[in-house]
Amino acid sequence: MSVLAETLAAIRPADPEALAEARAHQDRLTKPRGALGALEEVAVRLAGASGVCPPPMPEPAALAIFAADHGVHARGVSPWPQEVTTQMVANFLAGGAVANAFAAQVGASVTVVDVGVATDLPDAPDLVKRKVAYGTADLSRGPAMSVDQAVRALEAGIAVAQELIDGGARCLITGDMGIANTTASAALIAVFTGKDPAEVTGRGTGIDDATYDHKVEVVRAALRVNGLPGGTGPSDALRALAAVGGFEHAAIAGFVLCGAANRVPVILDGVIAGSAALVAAALDPHVSGHCVAGHRSAEPGHAAALDHLGLRPLVDLELRLGEGTGGLLAHPLVCAAVRVMHEVATFDSAGVTEKPV
Repeated sequence: MSVLAETLAAIRPADPEALAEARAHQDRLTKPRGALGALEEVAVRLAGASGVCPPPMPEPAALAIFAADHGVHARGVSPWPQEVTTQMVANFLAGGAVANAFAAQVGASVTVVDVGVATDLPDAPDLVKRKVAYGTADLSRGPAMSVDQAVRALEAGIAVAQELIDGGARCLITGDMGIANTTASAALIAVFTGKDPAEVTGRGTGIDDATYDHKVEVVRAALRVNGLPGGTGPSDALRALAAVGGFEHAAIAGFVLCGAANRVPVILDGVIAGSAALVAAALDPHVSGHCVAGHRSAEPGHAAALDHLGLRPLVDLELRLGEGTGGLLAHPLVCAAVRVMHEVATFDSAGVTEKPV
C-alpha cells in the first residue's frame, strides 16, 4: 500500500457524537447562545475533527512553507523574476520574512520545504529537501508534471506533516512560496469549482491590466490543452493536479491529508492553500471537516475555493502575501475558540440563571 493510499485510508469523517456534544456544551456556557459567532463554529468543528469534546488545544503550531517554481512563469504572468523563489527561501531560513515575524508572535515553528525549486539549495537547519523536480513544465503547453510526480509531491507533504506531528505539533499551518503559483492556483480552482477562469484569476503579486488579461488567457489555454475539467473521481483529481498544479500545491494537499488522517487540525492560508485543499477534498471529501480557513485572501479565486469547501474564513484583512501569514494570524483565534470550551463555566457550575425559554 502506498503512503498516499495509507493516508487516505486513515481519514475519518467528523465524529457526530463529538459534534453534538460540543454544540450542547456551547449552549450551556455562561453566554448567550451564538454570542461568539464564528468562534463557536470553530470549536465545534475541532471537536468533530478530533473526536472528543472539548477538543485538544491546537498548540503548539507548526508552519510548513512549501517552495517550488513554475514553468508557466516563462509566459510572463508575473512581474517578479523566478529567482525570487530561491531568494525568499533564504529569507525564510534567515528569519527575515513576514511569516517569520508572525510565527514568532504566535510561537509557531517554521519549516521550509524544497519540493520543486529550480535551483539546488544549500543545507540549512530548518530546510527540508524533498525536491521532486527543478520546477514544473509550462501548464499552458501541456501537463505541468506527470501523475507520478504529483503523487511524489503529495507524499512529500504527507511526510513533512507526519514528522511535525510526531515532533509534537498539534496544529498544522500551510505556507507556500513560488513565483507564478497564483496562475496554477487559478487553474486548479477553475477545474474543481467549475468557475470561469476570469472569475477566479487574480493579480497575484501585483500586475497591470494587460498582464492580468494575458494571465486569464494563459489559464484558459491550460484548461483547454489539458482537456480540463474532466471527471470527478480521485484519479481525475490526480490528473488535474498533475496537469495544472504546482509541486507546492501537491505537497500542501498531502500536508492537509496527513493532518486529517491524524485528527490534527490544519489552518489553511490563502489562495494557494485553498486550491490545494480542493485537491485534497477531491481525494477524500471528509478532509474539509479537519480544516479551518484562516482568512479570506484578496485573490478572487480564494473565496470561490472556500465556498466550494464549505469553509468560513476567520479574518478578512485583504491579505495576498501567502507564506502562511493569514493562517498564522488566525491561530490565536482558533486557540481562543477551543480555550472557551475548556475554561468557561456552564450556567449550572457558575450558579448563573439562564434566560427563560
